[in-house]
Amino acid sequence: MQIKPLADRVVIKTVEAEETTKSGIILAGSAKEKPQVAVVVAVGPGGMVDGKEVEMIVKVGDKVLTSKYSGTEVKVDGEECTIVRQSDILAIVEE
Repeated sequence: MQIKPLADRVVIKTVEAEETTKSGIILAGSAKEKPQVAVVVAVGPGGMVDGKEVEMIVKVGDKVLTSKYSGTEVKVDGEECTIVRQSDILAIVEE
């Protein structure tokens, strides 16, 4: 099954948190924070949203930073994804 977001919605998949710190310390499960970095899986077409024209800036494959508690979590084919509005995306991560 594939999700096709509508309007200004974006489907993202959270990037797994690092198991160790840069200094080599292994983190316990309870010490890990919910990661805010995600990969864009699907992008809606944009268009008129709430009376305003919305142009989609993000594209599939972009790494993005999102608000900590934004979006709606869904499970598709056993994988957890989140559907957010483009305005909930804070930044695109460039490496």
